[in-house]
Amino acid sequence: MTAPLAVSVPSQLDPLNFPLWGSSLIEASAGTGKTYTIAALYVRLVLGHGDTAAYARALTPPEILVVTFTDAATQELRDRIRVRLAQAAGYFFGTSDDADAFLQDLRQNYPDESWPSCARKLQLAAEWMDEAAVSTIHGWCNRMLQEHAFDSDSLFTQTLETDQSELLAEVVRD
Repeated sequence: MTAPLAVSVPSQLDPLNFPLWGSSLIEASAGTGKTYTIAALYVRLVLGHGDTAAYARALTPPEILVVTFTDAATQELRDRIRVRLAQAAGYFFGTSDDADAFLQDLRQNYPDESWPSCARKLQLAAEWMDEAAVSTIHGWCNRMLQEHAFDSDSLFTQTLETDQSELLAEVVRD
């Protein structure tokens, strides 16, 4: 008789209390809120939020790496994070009442007198999103190989092949 397989039940991710240190995997089907969660975690990283669940310090957009699968998803993710940062900044400044439960709970974690400085951090991060490291997996790997070509013993000039259909056709012909 074989032992029964252990089945893990997916749990609801709480972006307000999710640990921002160590390694974690967020995996979900389409339309389940991955982009929302990533943007929420990004806001927390910019603020340095989380006490024991926080990263060691607040981060700026060039220090945060966000990786996704497709080029289209990269641009959408960058835009959604920028919008979320601006929305959070407006809410912390008090110029906007457009806030969901996450932003309401997040702002309650800070004393009223710190809201303007939090808002300023968020606003600067939103303006700095053009410098943010949001890329595809293959794009990020290619960038690291180029930046560290000498250390990795790879070529200084490489081309990234994302469409391998012609290569596959050549193999089949051979």
